[in-house]
Amino acid sequence: MAATKHGSNLVIYAALAANLGIAVAKFVAAAVSGSSSMLTEGFHSVVDSLNQVLLLYGQKRGKRPPDVDHPFGYGRELYFWSFVVAILIFAVGSGVSIYEGWVHIAEPEPLRDPTINYVVLAVAFAMEGASWIFAMREFAGSVRGTNWWQAVRASKDPAGFIVLFEDSAALAGLLIAAIGVWASHAWGDPRIDGLASIAIGLLLGVVAALLAREAKGLLIGEGADPAVVTQVRKIVDARPEITWVNHVRTLHTAPDRIFVAISADFQDSLTMGEAELLIEAIETDLKAALPQLSSIYIRPERREDATALHPDEAVGGC
Repeated sequence: MAATKHGSNLVIYAALAANLGIAVAKFVAAAVSGSSSMLTEGFHSVVDSLNQVLLLYGQKRGKRPPDVDHPFGYGRELYFWSFVVAILIFAVGSGVSIYEGWVHIAEPEPLRDPTINYVVLAVAFAMEGASWIFAMREFAGSVRGTNWWQAVRASKDPAGFIVLFEDSAALAGLLIAAIGVWASHAWGDPRIDGLASIAIGLLLGVVAALLAREAKGLLIGEGADPAVVTQVRKIVDARPEITWVNHVRTLHTAPDRIFVAISADFQDSLTMGEAELLIEAIETDLKAALPQLSSIYIRPERREDATALHPDEAVGGC
């Protein structure tokens, strides 16, 4: 369900280009108008830009081939950097926003002309909106009718949904900042702008928590989509020499690479040589049907001796 690597790269580059330009404009507007929420939005864009650089770095590192120290490759390094991104959003983006808002409430600055804020916010909203549409289209193309949140939970490529989450938070933050700037001038109270900054910080905190949760699951190891497991089971079970498929256990070693361990009960009449040829034939069939299976381990094991992870595995579950 994840976006393709090529697609997710384009999404990240588009978001990075938008955020770099927006960050400069926000800081200039904050300096001219003295707006706390605009300064917060500037830091928000800087953090987003750094996050996208880290995602690109993680993708590059994850493409390294397997070696002696990492026989399954480096694909899960992308998951590590995705978790770092979530921590940065929380610690820097959310923390700085809340702190800046609190300072602005405790020591409010005199109100200045907000015109430049509105101009920058409008331009930023247009650019962030374009990036968001690009990210949403790319992600929606990989969802194929699945519930949006379920697709995020099932995705094994964090780059796509992290950018989508960041862009969504950015658009919401821009709206909050615009409301804060307008309300501050409409009611003559600069502290409202500080409250808007705190609201943006809380929003980023929620987004960071959601991303950290998803990145953590990928980092510690998640299995393949149930449809993949079912297909593996069917291919193995289709062999007449296999009397029972005990279990199929999978682990994503990268967004597009899966390690699969299969325990199956072979016919007792098979010789060792015949079993070896059967295993090779099954592996060939599996790789032809599911190219993402980068490592396949098939263990001949009697049905009564197989260890089940869940009760339903004893009766043919995955």
